[in-house]
Amino acid sequence: MRTLTYFFIPGCPYCAQAKQYMHEIFLEHPEYRNIPIREIDETRQPELANFYDYYYTPCFFLEGRKIMEGIPTKALILAVFEAAYKD
Repeated sequence: MRTLTYFFIPGCPYCAQAKQYMHEIFLEHPEYRNIPIREIDETRQPELANFYDYYYTPCFFLEGRKIMEGIPTKALILAVFEAAYKD
């Protein structure tokens, strides 16, 4: 299991949708709750956010590699967790 880095902006409707999908996925796949997620609020940690190469939120990185960015779907968020859960 690998750590995810999740970038978001408070008040962003797409970030809120991503969080809702995450909640649903955790209910359907409880094993994914154990995946470490480093949540970074882009507005509170801009110096850290600027270190990563992305334009849109929500955005997920896995081991320094961007794996999802922009408008979320449940399938995309599920794929993020599947990738992180693999050893």
